[in-house]
Amino acid sequence: MILRQSGVATAAFVERLAPEDLWALFQRVGPPAPERPQGGGHRRRGDREVLAAIIFVAASGCTWNQLPPDFGLSGVIAFRRSTEWSEARVWAKLHRLVLDDLGSRGGLDCSRCAIGSVSVRALKGGG
Repeated sequence: MILRQSGVATAAFVERLAPEDLWALFQRVGPPAPERPQGGGHRRRGDREVLAAIIFVAASGCTWNQLPPDFGLSGVIAFRRSTEWSEARVWAKLHRLVLDDLGSRGGLDCSRCAIGSVSVRALKGGG
């Protein structure tokens, strides 16, 4: 899969993985970038590019280390940001916003939904 040809295809690829509607919802729940008063160091990678990389890993089933270099960031960066966002409950908040957005547009069909539960008795005090 070719992601970049002179940098043009990468932007289109990011747009396809993190389209404008999803990006707008993400911006409502994504935490602000931390302040770096000391200066120096590497420039923080853009959240949209990182979001696209995380979606790529989730959708393709590749490992973080197999993230194509054409994203312009390493799998380590994507993994760390995914962890940060998990701890900030960004995924749960984003999921709720996506469901609310789809519901308001009539895009949810709950006629084939199922809710399941399993209960198992704890033996010998559950320990």
